[in-house]
Amino acid sequence: MLKFKSTLSSVLVAGAFLATSVSGAQAETLRLLTWGGYAPDNVIELFKKETGIDVEVTKSNNEDMISKLRATGGAGFDLAQPSQDRIAGAQFEYDIYKPLDLSKIEAGQFISSMLEGTKSNTTVDGKIYGVPHIWGTSGLIVDKSKAGSVKDYTDLCSDAVAGKVSYRLKRPTLIGFAFSMGMDPFAAYGDTAAYQKILDAVEAKLISCKSNVKAYWSGGDALMNLIRSGEVTAAMAWDTGGWKLNQDMADVTFVAPKSGALGWIDTFALPRKTKAEDAAYKWINFVMQPKIAAMITASAGNFTASKGADEYAEDALKARFQDSFPPEAIDNIKWYPPVPAGIEDLEGKVLDRVKAASSN
Repeated sequence: MLKFKSTLSSVLVAGAFLATSVSGAQAETLRLLTWGGYAPDNVIELFKKETGIDVEVTKSNNEDMISKLRATGGAGFDLAQPSQDRIAGAQFEYDIYKPLDLSKIEAGQFISSMLEGTKSNTTVDGKIYGVPHIWGTSGLIVDKSKAGSVKDYTDLCSDAVAGKVSYRLKRPTLIGFAFSMGMDPFAAYGDTAAYQKILDAVEAKLISCKSNVKAYWSGGDALMNLIRSGEVTAAMAWDTGGWKLNQDMADVTFVAPKSGALGWIDTFALPRKTKAEDAAYKWINFVMQPKIAAMITASAGNFTASKGADEYAEDALKARFQDSFPPEAIDNIKWYPPVPAGIEDLEGKVLDRVKAASSN
C-alpha cells in the first residue's frame, strides 16, 4: 500500500511538473517595443498559431524607446524597433542593446541593399545591432501633367514650376538638395568644416529658390490640400503621401529623384536584457516572409525590407510602388546614417537664415 501511495505521489508530482512545463511553454511571451501598425493583430494571431508564442505590443517612437531602455539598462522588452540612425549613438552612450547573432536570421528574406546598409549603420565596435524592417522615403510628389520636367530636388527651382512648389524647412530638404547639387552630405558628417561648406551652398540655392515656393509646408494635410487645389504641382514629401493622392488624382504620384530618395529604416534590435531572445529571432524571421510582410504593409502603410513582398501587396498599392521604385531606384536610396553631435545645430542655423531671407 505504501509503495502504491509513493508511486501515485510520484505520478502526480510528475504530472504537475509536466502541466507546469506545458503551461510555461504556452505562456511564453515576446515583449515587443514598436511603432503603431507594425505588429497587427492578424499577424500576431498567425505567429502564435505557428509558434505558441504570445506577442505583447507596446507602441512607441524613437525618443520613447531610448528613454524606456535607458531607464532600465535595456530591460523590460525582448525586441525593439528603433530607426537605424538612432541605434549607434544610443548604444555607444547608454549600452542598451545586445549584438545580433546574424546566423539566426534568414538573410535571404531581406532586400540585400537594405540589409547591408542597415548593418553598416548600426555597427558599433565591430558588432551589428540592427537589421531592417519597415522603410520609407522622402522624395518628390509631382503632378506629371503640369510638372513633368521635375525629376530631382533642384528641379523645384526651375521656371517651369515657378510659384507652384512646396517643401519643408527641415533637414531632409537640406540633404536632398545637397545630393541633387552633386554633393554627398553624409560623407561629410565627420568633418564639420566640409559639412558647413555643403550647407553654405545649399543655403544659397534655397534662398535663390524662394520665389518658386508657394508655401513651406509643416503638416501633411496642408500639403495634400495645396496639391488637390492645384496651387502646388511639385513638392518634396513622403512616398505614402504621393500614393495617397494618386488614389483620386491619376496624374499625381511619388517620384524617386534622380539623385536618390532619402530613406529611413526602422529596424529590429535586441534590448540588452532581453529574456526571450529565441522568440525575438522567430518573430523577425516570421514577419519577413513576403506574404506576412505584405500584411504588415497593409497595416502600417509602408513597405518592408522583405524581398518580393510587394508582389503580395494590394494591387493598386503594388502598382504605385513599382512605378515609383524600379529596382535601380531602390538601390539608389540614400539611407540616413547616424547623426553626429552638433550637425543639427548647424542645419538649424541655415534653415533659420533661409526662412528669414527675402524672396528674389
